[in-house]
Amino acid sequence: MKKLFTFVVFIFFVQVGFSSYLLIPMDETKQKNHLKAYGIAYWVLQNEIEIEWLLNYRGGSFLIRYYKDIEKECVVRGVSYELIADVQAQSIKRKIADPEVNQEVIKLEKFPKIAVYTPEGKMPWDDAVTMVLEYAEIPYDKIYDSAIINTVLPKYDWLHLHHEDFTGQYGKFYAAYRNAVWYQNQQTETEARAKRLGFNKVSQLKAGVAVKIKEFVAGGGFLFTMCSGTDSYDIALSALNTDICESMFDGDPADRQAQSKLDFTETLAFRNFTLKTNPLEYEFSNIDGTYVRLRQRIPESEDIFTLFDFSAKWDIVPTMLCQNHTSVIKGFMGQTTDFHKEYVKSNVLIMGESKALGTARYIHGTLGQGQWTFYGGHDPEDYQHRVGDPPTDLNLHPNSPGYRLILNNILFPAAKKKKRKT
Repeated sequence: MKKLFTFVVFIFFVQVGFSSYLLIPMDETKQKNHLKAYGIAYWVLQNEIEIEWLLNYRGGSFLIRYYKDIEKECVVRGVSYELIADVQAQSIKRKIADPEVNQEVIKLEKFPKIAVYTPEGKMPWDDAVTMVLEYAEIPYDKIYDSAIINTVLPKYDWLHLHHEDFTGQYGKFYAAYRNAVWYQNQQTETEARAKRLGFNKVSQLKAGVAVKIKEFVAGGGFLFTMCSGTDSYDIALSALNTDICESMFDGDPADRQAQSKLDFTETLAFRNFTLKTNPLEYEFSNIDGTYVRLRQRIPESEDIFTLFDFSAKWDIVPTMLCQNHTSVIKGFMGQTTDFHKEYVKSNVLIMGESKALGTARYIHGTLGQGQWTFYGGHDPEDYQHRVGDPPTDLNLHPNSPGYRLILNNILFPAAKKKKRKT
């Protein structure tokens, strides 16, 4: 990792003066590459330089003390920036401090250590989070079941769950793909891994992983997941002591009383949902709102969701997570596209919703010392991504507002916690 040395800083200060700043604008017209701008922010934090995130100012811009190396990195990565004097920077912050202005300055101080829960072998689908991490040039580690069971999570600050099924039903792909080589290999490999780790069934392994992840969050970790990683995770937590898998998944029938035995006190986000027990149905429960838009024949052009406008000075967390250059974002489908609001717990914060459908798309909550975010849908720039479709080329979508929401979550743990105003 490249370091910024004192003599470089000194030479530059002689050239341009001691009080210069670099502003990375994040509004719609001035930023050429919103996604790589987050990578610049992460790289700056890696170099132990503080960043000020200007919430709601020009789309959530970044303000950094000027270093020549940062400017060079912006040029290399194609990120737009502006050089401003100290007096300009202070003027911006004074305006933001006005109690009547819905903006705030948040300091980012330490880069979060990132892990992605994903299998090593290539699956027949891609993952939006790993794609945008790689595009933004943000480093991460891949970990999977054995690492989590063996308690490596405390090494990390932030965890993403790839397109995963925590219920032990192999994504409920049985009807469509049970004869596919990749599906059969996945089942064989996962069953063998469960045995090696001391579990009799895959569902028990995934439940054990889910509990470890929950402990990670309660201890101060940050969890992010999309698509089926959202509802299948909560379903697994609700069924820790109940067999909800039919025989083609685990060799014996599901408990016929499984629905009545679900424990919603164990879940993070959802409650009172009903399982979809048919193994031939590509759905886990009635949490998911995918089929609402299909029944109502909502065209792709009208399938949108809207971010809520929070108070930057009072509701700092959701304001950070919703930073964007637009509040209206085009929708995208997935195995779990969005969430019926009646099954979202009352203490969960809804940050984005599909008003026409009455569903929640982007939700957030806390557990113990940690926090989590669930984001419905598979790929923000591929409306109806199917198994086997090629991955999205983010070079074609450098300003994607849907992908920006993912990156907000990645920077979120870097924020310096402020005392709540009273």
